[in-house]
Amino acid sequence: MDKYPMTAPGLAKLEEEIKRLKHEERPAIIKAIEEARAHGDLSENAEYHAAKERQSFIEGRILEVDDLIARAEVIDPSQLSGDTVLFGATVVVADEDTDEETTYRIVGSHEGDIDAGLLSVTAPLARALIGKSVGDSVEVKTPKGEKFYEIVKVEFK
Repeated sequence: MDKYPMTAPGLAKLEEEIKRLKHEERPAIIKAIEEARAHGDLSENAEYHAAKERQSFIEGRILEVDDLIARAEVIDPSQLSGDTVLFGATVVVADEDTDEETTYRIVGSHEGDIDAGLLSVTAPLARALIGKSVGDSVEVKTPKGEKFYEIVKVEFK
């Protein structure tokens, strides 16, 4: 059974989602199915089929999130230190072409949100950064070609 590394906020977000799915979404879809059934002939009832499809999606997502929570390995970045990039690190990188600096926090694969600066541990940039230190240069293959970044700063907070 593989463990999924994640941060405490990432686990809390999954726990909120499972609570919402089980206590809000599931009862609402059961009610919608009951209402659709009351309309009569199920073979031609689009509302019923849509509700059943939604129910299938919700139940699948519940199974998926339950599994993620069961296999979560919460890592507290504040307990780590050093200048080597590890899971949970907040990393400042500079694009070697433009000298533009960007800050990312390396998080679990299900927590990634590039717009919020949360870089999934499975992202190509994160994989290139992990194990490297301040001052190192990394090469990342992107759809637009190879990009080079220099690690400017590594923090654990």
